Amino acid sequence: MRTKIVSLLCLLSLATLLASGTESASPISLKPSHKASSFNRSLFPSTFLFGIGSSAYQVEGAANEDGRGPSIWDNFTKEHPEKIWDQSTGDVGADFYHRYKSDIKLVKDIGLDSFRFSISWTRIFPKGKGAVNGLGVEFYNNLIDEVLSNDLKPFVTLFHWDFPQALEDEYGGFRSSNVVEDFRKYADFCYKTFGDRVKHWVTINEPLSYSINGYNGGTFAPSRCSKYVANCSAGDSSIEPYIVGHYLLLAHEAAATLYKKKYQARQKGQIGITLPTHFFLPKSNSVADKQAANRALDFFFGWHARPVIFGDYPESMKSSVGSRLPKFTKAQSEGLKSSIDFLGVNYYTTYYAENAAPVRANRTFNTDMLVTLSTEKNGVAIGTPTDLDWLYIYPKGIHLLMVHIKDKYKNPNIYVNENGIAEARNDSIPVDEALNDGIRIRYLKSHLRLLLQAIKEGVNVKGYYAWSFSDSFEWDAGYTVRFGHVYVDYNNNLKRYLKSSAFWLKKFLLNDNNKVLSY
Repeated sequence: MRTKIVSLLCLLSLATLLASGTESASPISLKPSHKASSFNRSLFPSTFLFGIGSSAYQVEGAANEDGRGPSIWDNFTKEHPEKIWDQSTGDVGADFYHRYKSDIKLVKDIGLDSFRFSISWTRIFPKGKGAVNGLGVEFYNNLIDEVLSNDLKPFVTLFHWDFPQALEDEYGGFRSSNVVEDFRKYADFCYKTFGDRVKHWVTINEPLSYSINGYNGGTFAPSRCSKYVANCSAGDSSIEPYIVGHYLLLAHEAAATLYKKKYQARQKGQIGITLPTHFFLPKSNSVADKQAANRALDFFFGWHARPVIFGDYPESMKSSVGSRLPKFTKAQSEGLKSSIDFLGVNYYTTYYAENAAPVRANRTFNTDMLVTLSTEKNGVAIGTPTDLDWLYIYPKGIHLLMVHIKDKYKNPNIYVNENGIAEARNDSIPVDEALNDGIRIRYLKSHLRLLLQAIKEGVNVKGYYAWSFSDSFEWDAGYTVRFGHVYVDYNNNLKRYLKSSAFWLKKFLLNDNNKVLSY
Protein backbone atom coordinates (compact mmCIF):
# COMPACT_ATOMS: atom_id res chain seq x y z
CA MET A 1 0.00 0.00 0.00
CA ARG A 2 2.79 2.38 0.89
CA THR A 3 4.43 2.45 -2.51
CA LYS A 4 1.27 3.18 -4.35
CA ILE A 5 0.89 6.48 -2.55
CA VAL A 6 4.54 7.46 -2.50
CA SER A 7 4.69 6.85 -6.24
CA LEU A 8 1.76 9.18 -6.73
CA LEU A 9 3.33 11.82 -4.52
CA CYS A 10 6.61 11.67 -6.42
CA LEU A 11 4.75 12.07 -9.68
CA LEU A 12 2.45 14.80 -8.57
CA SER A 13 4.87 16.90 -6.60
CA LEU A 14 7.78 16.60 -9.15
CA ALA A 15 2.36 8.30 -3.72
CA THR A 16 -4.14 -16.15 20.65
CA LEU A 17 -1.04 -16.07 18.73
CA LEU A 18 -0.53 -18.35 15.78
CA ALA A 19 2.63 -19.12 13.86
CA SER A 20 3.09 -20.66 10.45
CA GLY A 21 1.44 -24.02 9.91
CA THR A 22 1.03 -25.83 13.19
CA GLU A 23 4.12 -24.34 14.80
CA SER A 24 3.58 -22.50 18.08
CA ALA A 25 4.48 -18.85 18.32
CA SER A 26 7.02 -17.57 20.82
CA PRO A 27 5.65 -15.71 23.85
CA ILE A 28 5.34 -11.94 23.46
CA SER A 29 6.22 -9.45 26.14
CA LEU A 30 3.04 -7.47 25.66
CA LYS A 31 0.69 -6.52 28.48
CA PRO A 32 -2.43 -4.89 27.10
CA SER A 33 -5.05 -3.45 29.40
CA HIS A 34 -7.64 -6.03 30.34
CA LYS A 35 -10.55 -3.61 30.41
CA ALA A 36 -12.29 -2.48 27.26
CA SER A 37 -12.02 1.21 26.45
CA SER A 38 -14.94 3.61 26.70
CA PHE A 39 -14.23 4.32 23.03
CA ASN A 40 -15.32 1.10 21.42
CA ARG A 41 -17.48 -0.32 18.69
CA SER A 42 -20.70 0.14 20.66
CA LEU A 43 -20.60 3.82 19.66
CA PHE A 44 -21.00 2.83 16.00
CA PRO A 45 -24.21 1.58 14.36
CA SER A 46 -25.05 -2.00 15.31
CA THR A 47 -24.79 -3.18 11.68
CA PHE A 48 -21.44 -1.49 11.09
CA LEU A 49 -18.76 -3.88 9.77
CA PHE A 50 -15.25 -3.83 11.19
CA GLY A 51 -12.77 -5.74 9.09
CA ILE A 52 -9.19 -5.98 7.90
CA GLY A 53 -7.75 -6.34 4.43
CA SER A 54 -5.24 -8.05 2.17
CA SER A 55 -4.68 -8.69 -1.54
CA ALA A 56 -3.74 -11.82 -3.45
CA TYR A 57 -0.36 -10.91 -4.93
CA GLN A 58 0.80 -9.29 -1.72
CA VAL A 59 0.13 -12.20 0.62
CA GLU A 60 -0.66 -15.47 -1.14
CA GLY A 61 2.72 -16.53 -2.47
CA ALA A 62 2.59 -19.95 -4.20
CA ALA A 63 3.18 -18.05 -7.42
CA ASN A 64 4.14 -21.16 -9.37
CA GLU A 65 1.99 -23.73 -7.61
CA ASP A 66 -1.24 -25.55 -8.40
CA GLY A 67 -1.70 -24.21 -11.91
CA ARG A 68 -1.58 -20.47 -11.28
CA GLY A 69 -0.61 -18.49 -14.36
CA PRO A 70 1.73 -15.48 -14.41
CA SER A 71 0.42 -11.98 -13.81
CA ILE A 72 2.03 -8.75 -14.94
CA TRP A 73 3.46 -8.37 -11.42
CA ASP A 74 5.26 -11.71 -11.72
CA ASN A 75 6.91 -10.53 -14.91
CA PHE A 76 7.54 -6.98 -13.70
CA THR A 77 9.35 -7.97 -10.52
CA LYS A 78 11.60 -10.38 -12.41
CA GLU A 79 12.27 -8.23 -15.47
CA HIS A 80 12.72 -4.97 -13.54
CA PRO A 81 14.19 -5.88 -10.13
CA GLU A 82 15.74 -2.40 -10.03
CA LYS A 83 12.25 -0.94 -9.65
CA ILE A 84 11.61 -2.88 -6.42
CA TRP A 85 13.39 -1.34 -3.44
CA ASP A 86 14.82 -4.63 -2.19
CA GLN A 87 14.70 -6.46 -5.55
CA SER A 88 12.13 -8.87 -4.11
CA THR A 89 9.05 -10.51 -5.61
CA GLY A 90 5.67 -11.74 -4.42
CA ASP A 91 6.58 -15.36 -5.12
CA VAL A 92 6.28 -16.16 -1.41
CA GLY A 93 4.54 -13.07 -0.01
CA ALA A 94 3.30 -13.94 3.46
CA ASP A 95 2.61 -17.54 2.34
CA PHE A 96 -1.11 -17.04 2.94
CA TYR A 97 -1.86 -19.74 0.36
CA HIS A 98 -0.53 -22.40 2.72
CA ARG A 99 -1.39 -20.69 6.03
CA TYR A 100 -4.85 -19.25 5.38
CA LYS A 101 -6.53 -21.36 8.07
CA SER A 102 -4.31 -20.11 10.88
CA ASP A 103 -4.39 -16.57 9.50
CA ILE A 104 -8.20 -16.51 9.37
CA LYS A 105 -8.21 -17.81 12.94
CA LEU A 106 -6.14 -14.77 13.90
CA VAL A 107 -8.66 -12.46 12.23
CA LYS A 108 -11.39 -14.13 14.24
CA ASP A 109 -9.39 -13.97 17.47
CA ILE A 110 -8.97 -10.22 17.07
CA GLY A 111 -12.77 -9.99 17.10
CA LEU A 112 -13.34 -8.58 13.62
CA ASP A 113 -16.51 -9.04 11.59
CA SER A 114 -15.11 -9.36 8.11
CA PHE A 115 -12.05 -10.25 6.06
CA ARG A 116 -11.30 -8.41 2.83
CA PHE A 117 -9.24 -10.25 0.21
CA SER A 118 -8.86 -10.41 -3.55
CA ILE A 119 -9.03 -13.27 -6.01
CA SER A 120 -6.02 -13.87 -8.22
CA TRP A 121 -7.43 -13.80 -11.76
CA THR A 122 -4.66 -16.11 -13.00
CA ARG A 123 -5.24 -18.63 -10.24
CA ILE A 124 -8.73 -19.11 -11.71
CA PHE A 125 -7.91 -18.56 -15.40
CA PRO A 126 -4.14 -19.09 -15.84
CA LYS A 127 -4.24 -17.39 -19.24
CA GLY A 128 -6.92 -14.86 -18.29
CA LYS A 129 -9.62 -16.73 -20.21
CA GLY A 130 -10.38 -20.17 -21.53
CA ALA A 131 -9.48 -23.16 -19.38
CA VAL A 132 -10.37 -22.99 -15.68
CA ASN A 133 -7.83 -24.06 -13.07
CA GLY A 134 -9.70 -26.39 -10.75
CA LEU A 135 -7.10 -26.19 -7.99
CA GLY A 136 -7.43 -22.41 -7.94
CA VAL A 137 -11.20 -22.69 -7.65
CA GLU A 138 -10.75 -25.19 -4.84
CA PHE A 139 -8.47 -22.80 -2.95
CA TYR A 140 -10.95 -19.94 -3.02
CA ASN A 141 -13.86 -22.22 -2.16
CA ASN A 142 -11.89 -23.42 0.84
CA LEU A 143 -10.85 -19.89 1.79
CA ILE A 144 -14.41 -18.55 1.64
CA ASP A 145 -15.68 -21.51 3.65
CA GLU A 146 -12.94 -20.96 6.23
CA VAL A 147 -13.86 -17.28 6.54
CA LEU A 148 -17.52 -18.16 7.03
CA SER A 149 -16.79 -20.97 9.49
CA ASN A 150 -15.05 -18.39 11.67
CA ASP A 151 -18.19 -16.22 11.65
CA LEU A 152 -16.57 -13.68 9.36
CA LYS A 153 -18.04 -12.04 6.27
CA PRO A 154 -15.96 -12.30 3.09
CA PHE A 155 -15.48 -8.94 1.31
CA VAL A 156 -14.07 -9.94 -2.06
CA THR A 157 -12.25 -7.92 -4.72
CA LEU A 158 -12.12 -9.29 -8.26
CA PHE A 159 -9.13 -7.26 -9.45
CA HIS A 160 -6.32 -5.91 -7.27
CA TRP A 161 -3.73 -5.18 -10.01
CA ASP A 162 -2.44 -8.72 -10.77
CA PHE A 163 -3.56 -8.70 -14.41
CA PRO A 164 -2.98 -11.86 -16.49
CA GLN A 165 0.29 -11.61 -18.41
CA ALA A 166 -1.21 -13.63 -21.26
CA LEU A 167 -3.82 -10.95 -21.92
CA GLU A 168 -1.25 -8.19 -21.55
CA ASP A 169 0.79 -9.92 -24.24
CA GLU A 170 -2.22 -10.61 -26.46
CA TYR A 171 -3.78 -7.16 -26.69
CA GLY A 172 -2.14 -4.77 -24.24
CA GLY A 173 -4.36 -5.35 -21.23
CA PHE A 174 -6.40 -2.35 -20.12
CA ARG A 175 -5.19 -0.33 -23.09
CA SER A 176 -7.62 -2.34 -25.22
CA SER A 177 -11.41 -2.58 -25.27
CA ASN A 178 -10.99 -6.38 -25.45
CA VAL A 179 -10.42 -6.42 -21.72
CA VAL A 180 -14.01 -5.47 -20.95
CA GLU A 181 -15.49 -8.75 -22.18
CA ASP A 182 -12.70 -10.88 -20.69
CA PHE A 183 -13.18 -9.23 -17.30
CA ARG A 184 -16.95 -9.69 -17.55
CA LYS A 185 -16.49 -13.43 -18.20
CA TYR A 186 -14.06 -13.75 -15.32
CA ALA A 187 -16.49 -11.94 -13.02
CA ASP A 188 -19.36 -14.12 -14.25
CA PHE A 189 -17.48 -17.25 -13.29
CA CYS A 190 -16.69 -15.87 -9.83
CA TYR A 191 -20.30 -14.85 -9.16
CA LYS A 192 -21.56 -18.23 -10.31
CA THR A 193 -18.99 -20.18 -8.31
CA PHE A 194 -18.63 -18.14 -5.11
CA GLY A 195 -21.64 -15.81 -5.04
CA ASP A 196 -23.81 -18.12 -2.97
CA ARG A 197 -21.50 -17.24 -0.05
CA VAL A 198 -20.01 -13.86 -0.97
CA LYS A 199 -22.35 -10.92 -0.29
CA HIS A 200 -19.93 -8.02 -0.81
CA TRP A 201 -18.14 -7.75 -4.15
CA VAL A 202 -15.66 -5.12 -5.33
CA THR A 203 -14.98 -5.13 -9.06
CA ILE A 204 -11.80 -3.01 -9.24
CA ASN A 205 -9.46 -1.90 -6.48
CA GLU A 206 -7.99 1.58 -6.98
CA PRO A 207 -8.22 2.25 -10.72
CA LEU A 208 -6.33 5.51 -10.09
CA SER A 209 -3.27 3.72 -8.68
CA TYR A 210 -3.26 1.13 -11.44
CA SER A 211 -3.51 3.78 -14.16
CA ILE A 212 -1.05 6.32 -12.79
CA ASN A 213 1.66 4.11 -11.36
CA GLY A 214 1.52 1.63 -14.22
CA TYR A 215 1.14 4.01 -17.18
CA ASN A 216 2.15 7.53 -16.11
CA GLY A 217 5.27 6.97 -14.02
CA GLY A 218 6.10 3.36 -14.81
CA THR A 219 6.76 2.49 -11.17
CA PHE A 220 4.19 -0.35 -11.13
CA ALA A 221 3.49 -3.15 -13.57
CA PRO A 222 3.33 -3.05 -16.55
CA SER A 223 5.86 -0.19 -16.23
CA ARG A 224 4.84 2.00 -19.16
CA CYS A 225 5.60 5.72 -19.43
CA SER A 226 7.05 8.37 -21.70
CA LYS A 227 10.81 8.73 -21.90
CA TYR A 228 10.51 12.26 -20.55
CA VAL A 229 9.01 10.87 -17.34
CA ALA A 230 11.18 7.86 -16.49
CA ASN A 231 13.14 4.95 -17.86
CA CYS A 232 10.38 2.91 -19.48
CA SER A 233 10.81 0.81 -22.62
CA ALA A 234 7.44 1.93 -24.00
CA GLY A 235 4.41 4.05 -23.17
CA ASP A 236 2.81 7.47 -23.47
CA SER A 237 2.23 9.28 -20.19
CA SER A 238 0.08 11.91 -21.90
CA ILE A 239 -2.69 9.55 -22.96
CA GLU A 240 -2.33 5.94 -21.73
CA PRO A 241 -3.35 6.64 -18.11
CA TYR A 242 -6.68 8.02 -19.35
CA ILE A 243 -7.28 5.13 -21.76
CA VAL A 244 -6.53 2.60 -19.04
CA GLY A 245 -8.69 4.45 -16.52
CA HIS A 246 -11.53 4.48 -19.06
CA TYR A 247 -11.44 0.75 -19.73
CA LEU A 248 -11.16 0.02 -16.03
CA LEU A 249 -14.46 1.87 -15.60
CA LEU A 250 -16.07 0.09 -18.52
CA ALA A 251 -14.88 -3.29 -17.19
CA HIS A 252 -16.36 -2.38 -13.82
CA GLU A 253 -19.65 -1.40 -15.45
CA ALA A 254 -19.84 -4.64 -17.45
CA ALA A 255 -19.15 -6.81 -14.41
CA ALA A 256 -21.45 -4.85 -12.09
CA THR A 257 -24.34 -4.75 -14.58
CA LEU A 258 -24.00 -8.50 -15.10
CA TYR A 259 -24.18 -9.11 -11.36
CA LYS A 260 -27.23 -6.92 -10.92
CA LYS A 261 -29.11 -8.48 -13.82
CA LYS A 262 -28.15 -12.12 -13.44
CA TYR A 263 -27.23 -12.82 -9.83
CA GLN A 264 -28.23 -10.14 -7.34
CA ALA A 265 -31.89 -11.04 -6.89
CA ARG A 266 -31.01 -14.66 -6.14
CA GLN A 267 -27.73 -14.22 -4.26
CA LYS A 268 -28.79 -11.05 -2.43
CA GLY A 269 -25.36 -9.46 -2.41
CA GLN A 270 -23.98 -6.00 -3.07
CA ILE A 271 -21.40 -4.74 -5.52
CA GLY A 272 -19.20 -1.66 -5.71
CA ILE A 273 -15.83 -0.24 -6.71
CA THR A 274 -13.00 0.88 -4.42
CA LEU A 275 -11.36 4.26 -5.04
CA PRO A 276 -8.31 5.81 -3.32
CA THR A 277 -7.76 9.44 -2.56
CA HIS A 278 -5.97 11.81 -0.28
CA PHE A 279 -7.78 14.86 0.97
CA PHE A 280 -6.41 18.23 -0.15
CA LEU A 281 -6.25 21.55 1.65
CA PRO A 282 -5.55 24.81 -0.17
CA LYS A 283 -2.03 25.98 0.67
CA SER A 284 -3.25 29.56 0.99
CA ASN A 285 -6.57 31.38 1.19
CA SER A 286 -6.28 32.47 -2.43
CA VAL A 287 -9.06 31.61 -4.85
CA ALA A 288 -6.49 29.91 -7.09
CA ASP A 289 -5.31 27.56 -4.34
CA LYS A 290 -8.87 26.76 -3.28
CA GLN A 291 -9.63 25.84 -6.87
CA ALA A 292 -6.44 23.79 -6.98
CA ALA A 293 -7.56 21.75 -3.94
CA ASN A 294 -10.90 21.05 -5.60
CA ARG A 295 -9.15 20.16 -8.84
CA ALA A 296 -6.86 17.72 -7.03
CA LEU A 297 -9.93 16.01 -5.57
CA ASP A 298 -11.42 15.83 -9.06
CA PHE A 299 -8.32 14.20 -10.53
CA PHE A 300 -7.66 11.82 -7.65
CA PHE A 301 -11.19 10.89 -6.66
CA GLY A 302 -13.65 12.36 -9.14
CA TRP A 303 -11.92 10.78 -12.14
CA HIS A 304 -13.60 7.48 -11.25
CA ALA A 305 -16.21 8.56 -8.70
CA ARG A 306 -18.13 10.98 -10.90
CA PRO A 307 -18.73 8.40 -13.66
CA VAL A 308 -20.23 5.84 -11.24
CA ILE A 309 -22.42 8.50 -9.61
CA PHE A 310 -23.17 10.97 -12.41
CA GLY A 311 -22.13 9.11 -15.58
CA ASP A 312 -19.28 11.36 -16.75
CA TYR A 313 -15.85 12.72 -15.90
CA PRO A 314 -15.34 15.92 -13.87
CA GLU A 315 -15.55 19.12 -15.86
CA SER A 316 -12.08 20.15 -14.64
CA MET A 317 -10.59 17.01 -16.19
CA LYS A 318 -12.46 17.43 -19.45
CA SER A 319 -11.27 21.02 -19.66
CA SER A 320 -7.62 20.30 -18.89
CA VAL A 321 -7.11 16.96 -20.62
CA GLY A 322 -9.28 17.74 -23.63
CA SER A 323 -9.40 15.23 -26.48
CA ARG A 324 -6.96 12.90 -24.69
CA LEU A 325 -9.74 12.01 -22.24
CA PRO A 326 -12.03 9.33 -23.76
CA LYS A 327 -15.79 9.87 -23.91
CA PHE A 328 -18.62 7.64 -22.75
CA THR A 329 -21.53 6.70 -24.97
CA LYS A 330 -24.97 7.43 -23.60
CA ALA A 331 -25.49 3.74 -22.85
CA GLN A 332 -22.16 3.51 -21.03
CA SER A 333 -22.98 6.60 -19.01
CA GLU A 334 -26.34 5.22 -17.97
CA GLY A 335 -24.80 1.86 -17.08
CA LEU A 336 -22.15 3.46 -14.92
CA LYS A 337 -24.67 5.57 -13.01
CA SER A 338 -26.50 2.44 -11.86
CA SER A 339 -23.46 0.24 -11.31
CA ILE A 340 -22.76 0.52 -7.57
CA ASP A 341 -24.54 -0.38 -4.37
CA PHE A 342 -21.67 1.10 -2.36
CA LEU A 343 -18.48 3.05 -2.84
CA GLY A 344 -15.25 1.73 -1.35
CA VAL A 345 -12.91 4.52 -0.25
CA ASN A 346 -9.24 4.19 0.70
CA TYR A 347 -7.77 7.07 2.72
CA TYR A 348 -4.32 7.47 4.27
CA THR A 349 -3.24 11.11 4.41
CA THR A 350 -3.79 14.73 3.33
CA TYR A 351 -1.73 17.20 1.30
CA TYR A 352 -1.60 20.91 0.64
CA ALA A 353 -2.59 21.92 -2.88
CA GLU A 354 -1.18 24.95 -4.67
CA ASN A 355 -2.16 26.24 -8.09
CA ALA A 356 0.36 25.43 -10.84
CA ALA A 357 0.83 26.99 -14.25
CA PRO A 358 -0.16 25.05 -17.41
CA VAL A 359 2.50 23.04 -19.21
CA ARG A 360 2.27 22.81 -23.00
CA ALA A 361 4.87 20.09 -23.71
CA ASN A 362 5.54 16.67 -22.16
CA ARG A 363 2.06 16.36 -20.74
CA THR A 364 1.32 13.92 -17.91
CA PHE A 365 -1.44 13.29 -15.42
CA ASN A 366 0.33 15.53 -12.92
CA THR A 367 0.84 18.45 -15.29
CA ASP A 368 -2.76 18.14 -16.46
CA MET A 369 -3.96 18.56 -12.88
CA LEU A 370 -2.34 22.02 -12.61
CA VAL A 371 -1.58 21.46 -8.94
CA THR A 372 1.60 21.32 -6.86
CA LEU A 373 1.30 19.11 -3.79
CA SER A 374 3.28 19.50 -0.58
CA THR A 375 3.27 18.31 3.02
CA GLU A 376 4.25 21.51 4.83
CA LYS A 377 3.35 25.16 4.95
CA ASN A 378 5.55 27.92 6.38
CA GLY A 379 7.96 25.26 7.58
CA VAL A 380 5.28 23.38 9.56
CA ALA A 381 4.31 19.82 8.61
CA ILE A 382 0.67 19.16 7.77
CA GLY A 383 0.52 16.47 10.44
CA THR A 384 2.55 14.14 12.61
CA PRO A 385 5.40 12.65 10.58
CA THR A 386 5.88 8.89 10.34
CA ASP A 387 8.66 6.58 9.21
CA LEU A 388 7.49 7.22 5.65
CA ASP A 389 8.17 10.69 4.32
CA TRP A 390 4.98 10.76 2.23
CA LEU A 391 2.56 9.87 5.04
CA TYR A 392 1.70 12.43 7.69
CA ILE A 393 -0.98 11.63 10.23
CA TYR A 394 -3.91 13.94 9.54
CA PRO A 395 -7.08 12.35 10.96
CA LYS A 396 -9.24 15.37 10.07
CA GLY A 397 -8.76 14.38 6.45
CA ILE A 398 -10.96 11.30 6.73
CA HIS A 399 -13.77 13.38 8.20
CA LEU A 400 -13.42 16.10 5.57
CA LEU A 401 -13.34 13.49 2.81
CA MET A 402 -16.44 11.68 4.05
CA VAL A 403 -18.38 14.94 4.29
CA HIS A 404 -17.15 15.94 0.82
CA ILE A 405 -18.50 12.68 -0.63
CA LYS A 406 -21.79 13.16 1.19
CA ASP A 407 -22.21 16.70 -0.11
CA LYS A 408 -20.88 16.27 -3.65
CA TYR A 409 -21.68 12.63 -4.52
CA LYS A 410 -25.26 12.03 -3.38
CA ASN A 411 -24.24 10.49 -0.04
CA PRO A 412 -23.68 6.91 -1.24
CA ASN A 413 -23.18 3.95 1.05
CA ILE A 414 -19.45 3.92 1.86
CA TYR A 415 -17.07 1.27 3.07
CA VAL A 416 -13.68 2.58 4.13
CA ASN A 417 -11.76 -0.30 2.57
CA GLU A 418 -8.26 0.78 3.52
CA ASN A 419 -6.88 3.00 6.27
CA GLY A 420 -3.57 2.43 7.97
CA ILE A 421 0.05 3.26 8.45
CA ALA A 422 3.39 1.60 7.73
CA GLU A 423 6.58 1.39 9.71
CA ALA A 424 9.98 0.83 8.19
CA ARG A 425 11.19 -2.74 8.49
CA ASN A 426 14.08 -3.02 10.93
CA ASP A 427 15.35 -6.55 11.44
CA SER A 428 18.04 -5.35 13.85
CA ILE A 429 15.58 -4.89 16.71
CA PRO A 430 14.11 -7.84 18.65
CA VAL A 431 10.69 -9.08 17.61
CA ASP A 432 9.22 -8.18 21.01
CA GLU A 433 10.22 -4.58 20.48
CA ALA A 434 9.00 -4.49 16.88
CA LEU A 435 5.53 -5.52 18.01
CA ASN A 436 4.99 -2.34 19.99
CA ASP A 437 3.45 -0.24 17.23
CA GLY A 438 2.01 2.57 19.32
CA ILE A 439 1.96 4.96 16.38
CA ARG A 440 -0.43 2.62 14.55
CA ILE A 441 -2.75 2.56 17.55
CA ARG A 442 -2.80 6.36 17.66
CA TYR A 443 -3.48 6.43 13.93
CA LEU A 444 -6.38 3.98 14.15
CA LYS A 445 -7.98 5.56 17.18
CA SER A 446 -7.81 9.11 15.85
CA HIS A 447 -9.20 8.16 12.45
CA LEU A 448 -12.01 6.08 13.89
CA ARG A 449 -13.04 8.96 16.15
CA LEU A 450 -13.27 11.33 13.17
CA LEU A 451 -15.05 8.70 11.10
CA LEU A 452 -17.63 8.36 13.87
CA GLN A 453 -18.13 12.12 13.80
CA ALA A 454 -18.83 11.92 10.05
CA ILE A 455 -21.40 9.19 10.66
CA LYS A 456 -23.11 11.35 13.27
CA GLU A 457 -23.26 14.11 10.65
CA GLY A 458 -25.20 11.87 8.30
CA VAL A 459 -22.51 10.27 6.13
CA ASN A 460 -23.59 6.75 5.14
CA VAL A 461 -20.48 4.89 6.23
CA LYS A 462 -21.30 1.19 6.57
CA GLY A 463 -17.94 -0.32 7.46
CA TYR A 464 -14.24 0.17 8.15
CA TYR A 465 -11.39 -2.10 7.06
CA ALA A 466 -7.97 -1.49 8.54
CA TRP A 467 -5.00 -1.95 6.25
CA SER A 468 -3.51 -4.43 6.52
CA PHE A 469 -3.95 -7.83 8.12
CA SER A 470 -0.30 -8.89 7.98
CA ASP A 471 3.01 -7.53 6.82
CA SER A 472 3.39 -8.41 3.15
CA PHE A 473 4.91 -7.56 -0.21
CA GLU A 474 4.27 -3.83 -0.57
CA TRP A 475 4.52 -3.38 -4.33
CA ASP A 476 7.59 -1.34 -5.35
CA ALA A 477 8.74 -1.15 -1.71
CA GLY A 478 8.96 -4.94 -1.55
CA TYR A 479 9.32 -6.07 2.04
CA THR A 480 11.01 -2.89 3.31
CA VAL A 481 7.93 -1.58 5.12
CA ARG A 482 5.29 -3.13 7.36
CA PHE A 483 1.60 -2.20 7.21
CA GLY A 484 0.36 -5.24 9.11
CA HIS A 485 -1.39 -5.60 12.42
CA VAL A 486 0.18 -9.05 12.42
CA TYR A 487 3.96 -9.19 12.37
CA VAL A 488 5.56 -11.59 9.90
CA ASP A 489 9.05 -12.71 10.88
CA TYR A 490 10.78 -12.91 7.52
CA ASN A 491 13.88 -14.36 9.16
CA ASN A 492 12.13 -17.18 11.00
CA ASN A 493 9.84 -19.20 8.75
CA LEU A 494 7.34 -16.35 8.38
CA LYS A 495 6.09 -16.77 11.94
CA ARG A 496 3.08 -14.62 12.88
CA TYR A 497 2.80 -12.44 15.99
CA LEU A 498 0.01 -10.07 16.93
CA LYS A 499 1.26 -6.50 17.24
CA SER A 500 0.08 -4.14 19.96
CA SER A 501 -2.34 -2.62 17.44
CA ALA A 502 -4.07 -5.99 17.06
CA PHE A 503 -4.59 -6.14 20.81
CA TRP A 504 -5.92 -2.58 20.73
CA LEU A 505 -8.36 -3.57 18.00
CA LYS A 506 -9.53 -6.51 20.06
CA LYS A 507 -10.12 -4.23 23.02
CA PHE A 508 -11.91 -1.68 20.84
CA LEU A 509 -14.19 -4.37 19.41
CA LEU A 510 -15.46 -5.37 22.85
CA ASN A 511 -18.88 -3.83 23.46
CA ASP A 512 -19.07 -4.43 27.18
CA ASN A 513 -16.66 -2.45 29.34
CA ASN A 514 -16.90 -5.17 31.99
CA LYS A 515 -15.55 -7.84 29.66
CA VAL A 516 -11.94 -8.83 30.00
CA LEU A 517 -9.59 -9.91 27.27
CA SER A 518 -8.36 -13.46 27.06
CA TYR A 519 -5.36 -14.46 24.98
